[in-house]
Amino acid sequence: MKHLSDDEYLYGNEAEQQQEAYENPSIDEALDETDSFEYDGEDREHLHQPSKYDIALGKYNTALNDAEVAKQTAQLLEKHLDENNTVEVKKFLFNCIDLTTLKCTDSEESVMKFTERVNDFVDAYPDLKNVAAICVYPNMAEIVNDTLEADDVKIACVSGGFPSSQTFIEVKVAETAMALHTGADEIDIVIPVGKFLSNDYEGMCDEIEELKEVCGEKHLKVILETGALGSASNIKKASILSMYSGADFIKTSTGKEPVSATPEAAFVMCKAIKEYFLETGRKVGFKPAGGINTVKDALVYYTIVKEVLGKEWLNNELFRLGTSRLANLLLSEIVGSETKFF
Repeated sequence: MKHLSDDEYLYGNEAEQQQEAYENPSIDEALDETDSFEYDGEDREHLHQPSKYDIALGKYNTALNDAEVAKQTAQLLEKHLDENNTVEVKKFLFNCIDLTTLKCTDSEESVMKFTERVNDFVDAYPDLKNVAAICVYPNMAEIVNDTLEADDVKIACVSGGFPSSQTFIEVKVAETAMALHTGADEIDIVIPVGKFLSNDYEGMCDEIEELKEVCGEKHLKVILETGALGSASNIKKASILSMYSGADFIKTSTGKEPVSATPEAAFVMCKAIKEYFLETGRKVGFKPAGGINTVKDALVYYTIVKEVLGKEWLNNELFRLGTSRLANLLLSEIVGSETKFF
């Protein structure tokens, strides 16, 4: 495996990308380019052949040091964060928001009013681009679909037993299919964290592949729940496995656990996305979510994406922010006065 320098991590190598690119790889296809494992005589009898998941992971450096990750993340932000504190960047970030309501108190009436504010934004701020999507529970997709009039705003639904992912795969499939049928453009699911931590990579990946098959051309965002994974190495592994299983985006968190998005988790995930792109030629999006409570938080994630993944990822097809609080905060800084529009 080739180890990338920091410069290659941050800026990539166009010639290398072209040489290594191929379309839409799966874990099975990844095996075609992997050296076979050979054992002699007695060794063959005693050693287990590695699984396709181990082989896929073996193409990447997943032995990460948490302290070193924290150091590199801090250095990147110290060097580049301040330069991104501009009105233009804040306008861009507003257009990357998945405006989210995921409350137990959500009702058809409250979600309708929530959606109407997105409609009203068009006339209230004609010079600004709207949010990227409205994110709701799957049973609210139809309400949003019937109410939404604003152009270029997607309907995203959490699904698959969100937020714990602790239900039958048949239920996950049905819930996802129903959300899509009633209006969802995008689906956000959570990996089965327990399976991943138990090294049941097959069980985890099979679920993602099955739900991606249900989604078809619609985007599937896969939530890693990074705060529950315990280490940078686990975050890297979960990122790689999710992408090989068909994720169109990888997302940090549900916002329902004590630890949500962190700069360090974002740094690891973005480096995984970049390495995966260099290996496969397929671009996967990144979505931090949970605990994004200030404009500075949003600028931190923008800076990491810009420096690790590059300007090609600076669009709302490849970068989203999952938040409910941030919209008013960004809007206030854009217009120059406190605003509580949403």
